Amino acid sequence: MIRFTNSEKETEDVGAAFSRTLPAGAVVALYGDLGAGKTAFVRGMARGMGISARVSSPTFTIVNEYPGQRELCHFDMYRLESADELFDIGWEDYLRRGAVCAVEWSERVEEAFDGDEIVVRITKTSDSGRKIEIEGESIC
Repeated sequence: MIRFTNSEKETEDVGAAFSRTLPAGAVVALYGDLGAGKTAFVRGMARGMGISARVSSPTFTIVNEYPGQRELCHFDMYRLESADELFDIGWEDYLRRGAVCAVEWSERVEEAFDGDEIVVRITKTSDSGRKIEIEGESIC
C-alpha cells in the first residue's frame, strides 16, 4: 500500500489509520532519512491506538513506552551499532509483553526481526510531501 501526504498532520493521520487494527505484539519497522516523518507517523499510531500521551523521538533514551489499552513501545535505533545492543536492552522482553513495537532506524537492527514485521518506508517528495509505503500484514 502507498499513501502520499502533504503535511505532518496528514502523515500522522496515516499512522493513526494504520495502527487502529494492529494486533498486540506487532513490530513496525520504520525506514526513512532524518526528518522524513518517522516520529510523526508514530505520533499518529499512538493516537490511533487511543494513547493521549505526548509522543516524542526516543533518540537519547532508545525507547519510550506509552501505556494504554494496547501498549506502544517506540524505539529509536539511531545511536545503536548493532542488533546485539538491542537485545542487551531487553528487546525480547518487549516482544513477550505483547506491546506494539515501532522501531525507527530499523536498518541498524534488521537481524533482530523475524520476518513478520510490518515495514513502513517514508520518503520525502518535497519540503512537506511524503510517500509512505507499507508492506506486510496491515490494514489502512
